[in-house]
Amino acid sequence: MNIMDFNVKKLAADAGTFLSRAVQFTEEKLGQAEKTELDAHLENLLSKAECTKIWTEKIMKQTEVLLQPNPNARIEEFVYEKLDRKAPSRINNPELLGQYMIDAGTEFGPGTAYGNALIKCGETQKRIGTADRELIQTSALNFLTPLRNFIEGDYKTIAKERKLLQNKRLDLDAAKTRLKKAKAAETRNSQLNSARLEGDNIMIWAEEVTKSEQELRITQSEFDRQAEITRLLLEGISSTHAHHLRCLNDFVEAQMTYYAQCYQYMLDLQKQLGSFPSNYLSNNNQTSLTPVPSVLPNAIGSSAVASTSGLAITSPSNLSDLKECSGSRKARVLYDYDAANSTELSLLADEVITVFSVVGMDSDWLMGERGNQKGKVPITYLELLN
Repeated sequence: MNIMDFNVKKLAADAGTFLSRAVQFTEEKLGQAEKTELDAHLENLLSKAECTKIWTEKIMKQTEVLLQPNPNARIEEFVYEKLDRKAPSRINNPELLGQYMIDAGTEFGPGTAYGNALIKCGETQKRIGTADRELIQTSALNFLTPLRNFIEGDYKTIAKERKLLQNKRLDLDAAKTRLKKAKAAETRNSQLNSARLEGDNIMIWAEEVTKSEQELRITQSEFDRQAEITRLLLEGISSTHAHHLRCLNDFVEAQMTYYAQCYQYMLDLQKQLGSFPSNYLSNNNQTSLTPVPSVLPNAIGSSAVASTSGLAITSPSNLSDLKECSGSRKARVLYDYDAANSTELSLLADEVITVFSVVGMDSDWLMGERGNQKGKVPITYLELLN
């Protein structure tokens, strides 16, 4: 029963406090009550904290969009994060494109220029996809997480204490208003001429003034204490800025690493594709396994400008001569070639092998020999050496 009485009294007191604050707030808005202004330093700190919160949210959200453009994927990751579960791994766009290129190149034939180029491009895209995944993980850990911790942790604490400060200020101003009204009533009654009832009223208002002054001292003390707590929290915003600056440097470094990796991957790919003869850009009529004969003059002619280890490169007519004779010659491999079956020989760019012709063999092929390994090699992948 006593507990119930206590709860009822506490509920009534809380309701009274809430009503008093509401009345004070309304009168302030209507210009009918005075408002205690915070000191300029505290106001400046509050403004700085609010500004930090707004821009941190914007930067955080746009960084998430940059790292994960798919809104559905972002929502899914958010749900898994709130459920404290790890989101399932998914293939990203560069990896998916790379896999499509590899599959297409395999079906067109690794021995064709287009198929081989597709496979190389696909492998590069998959490496870029891996780098992209590393960028997302590093950025989320070193940049997004600290920003989110500030929004969901530090700033929530600041907002809570700021709200308490606002309530304490309303209590203080309400106490000032009550004291002002009590003093005004006491003054009016003291000016009335003696009547016993009026004398009693003077005593009542004197007690009310004393009570209001005591209440004002209490609310002033609580307000000052809450203002100091809020000020100490707000002064930590400078430390937050310093921490976010370090996180920003980490983010920039992660981006720098990512773009440097992508540049190197594409540079390597460009070098690989640059070893293809230019006529290979038009291979619409070739079969899936046989190189185009028309490439031969360009392949040999374009390479004839340079020399390799002091060895002279043959003219196109030497290939025809080699097909007609039974001798063997040395040849440098122009670029990698993966054997399509057991009758062919895989090649590595820049290696030197022995080649010779076999009667009845297709005109686009020669027999290649490397140590104990032997197999057919496409003639357009070779430079014959004197």
